[in-house]
Amino acid sequence: MQKKYFFSTVFFIFLFLQNSQSEIISGSAVVTDGDTIKINNNKIRLFGIDAPEKKQLCEKIFLTISFVSFKKKYPCGEISTEKLKKLINKNIIKCHVEGKDRYQRKLAICFRNKLNINSWLVRNGYAVSYQKYSKKYLSEEIEAKNDKKGIWQGKFEMPWDWRKNAKK
Repeated sequence: MQKKYFFSTVFFIFLFLQNSQSEIISGSAVVTDGDTIKINNNKIRLFGIDAPEKKQLCEKIFLTISFVSFKKKYPCGEISTEKLKKLINKNIIKCHVEGKDRYQRKLAICFRNKLNINSWLVRNGYAVSYQKYSKKYLSEEIEAKNDKKGIWQGKFEMPWDWRKNAKK
């Protein structure tokens, strides 16, 4: 009786492990924007993060004289895209697919060698944690905010709010 139980347990574990393995996509990536890439014919949205949109502007202080500060708008969406391009820089990218979004893009955690690209973007202030879908990168966001990195140097609209307001 114990032998039968042992083999059925082993078989169950085998099936579980086989089904829990996520799809892996790897190759040269083309950057679409600050949180989307394409590898071969696969459109991949970086899971758990949201970057400023290409046309989105942010604001930061560029000069302070005594009690007066001068602010300027800058293309934070373009900067996020460029930072992702520089990070990838013709390297082979490996993505672990977590699922699909409503636009049928693959949602994935992507790596350049052992560097988690999603995490790096948030930790350096080029994207935010997309907490509506995951809190995986919340600590990286807090770190970037505390260190005033990237978009956290000034004022900005969360990318999901910017998209919603841009449609009006």
